[in-house]
Amino acid sequence: MSFADKGGAQLYVPPGKWLTGSFSLTSHLTLFLENGAVIVASQDPSHWGVVEPLPSYGRGIDLPGKRYKSLISGHMLHDVIITGDNGTIDGQGLVWWDRFTSHSLKYNRPHLVEFISSQDITISNVTFLNAPCYTVHAIYSSHVYIHKILAHSSPGSPYTIGIVPDSSDNVCIQNSTINMGYDAISLKSGWDEYGISYSRPTENVHIRNVNLQAASGSSISFGSEMSGGISHVVVDNAFIHNSLTGIAFRTTKGRGGYIKEIDVSNIEMSRIGTAIVANGSFGSHPDDKFDANALPIVSGIRLSNVSGIDIGVAGELFGIKESPFRSVALYNVSLSMNSGSSGDVSWSCSYVYGSSKLVTPEPCPELVRVDNGYDLW
Repeated sequence: MSFADKGGAQLYVPPGKWLTGSFSLTSHLTLFLENGAVIVASQDPSHWGVVEPLPSYGRGIDLPGKRYKSLISGHMLHDVIITGDNGTIDGQGLVWWDRFTSHSLKYNRPHLVEFISSQDITISNVTFLNAPCYTVHAIYSSHVYIHKILAHSSPGSPYTIGIVPDSSDNVCIQNSTINMGYDAISLKSGWDEYGISYSRPTENVHIRNVNLQAASGSSISFGSEMSGGISHVVVDNAFIHNSLTGIAFRTTKGRGGYIKEIDVSNIEMSRIGTAIVANGSFGSHPDDKFDANALPIVSGIRLSNVSGIDIGVAGELFGIKESPFRSVALYNVSLSMNSGSSGDVSWSCSYVYGSSKLVTPEPCPELVRVDNGYDLW
């Protein structure tokens, strides 16, 4: 697929290693990486450029203030394709990870690829390695299609995330393998009062046929920065393995926003610390200006046809007293606990309500199905 034969332009990268600092794309462009082509990111911060914080965040994630520009970026673009014959984009993230852990960053870490306020974006048939922070960040964007990619960072890389749909809609992620230090796929929509004010939700997202690993985070996470809202997400057919947690819903007081109408089905898990997490006390705040009374809403969460082996904890679901998590439904969930697990603590719950059917091990009382005519399935 290319726009080159439709009046657009093509930037062709031939085999070989090509060192570069950050650069921007234009509309109606195809960036094509030939087999054996490797775009290598400069490790010199002066080659990256600096940009302002995103308005729905108010500051950077790592530290207050500005952030380094992403290696490949686009702003207010239309009809852009990044593809190839399995070429590679290497962010050489080690130097950034070291600066992060040693607290020597001047600005927030850059991402590998970022599209802002753009639409009709396709990313396919490319390998992404060693992102400094996020691998692909789509923010304030629509109609983003990510297909047949490999994204990999070292298991020890701090807070690296694979694909981040952020205040974006109509996103499809499929047929891809993502192995990251923190989260593999993370849906977000802004941070506290900044996200509430910007008010751009993430919605209509479809994730299917993916192989995910998240060493110190979650294979699929919602939040914790979700103040613009996250809704109408379908996750279907995923293999999740070697992760701290499998599927996580994260928020806290002061976030506002919502996570609702989420359908997760046909999931296989292997070697997972905690299979299912819903945490109402997760994450920090950008500053002291947040409203502690801005309570998030979590409801309409449905997980079905989930199987797992070598699981440490089946589920930890902790809502918020003032805003309990509601309409959480589990159906046909079978998790085989590892030798270090205790059957008495397979599930832990508080301030969460819903139903369950055909769930092993037996879930916490708040989720045990009662035949009262109310059935979320």
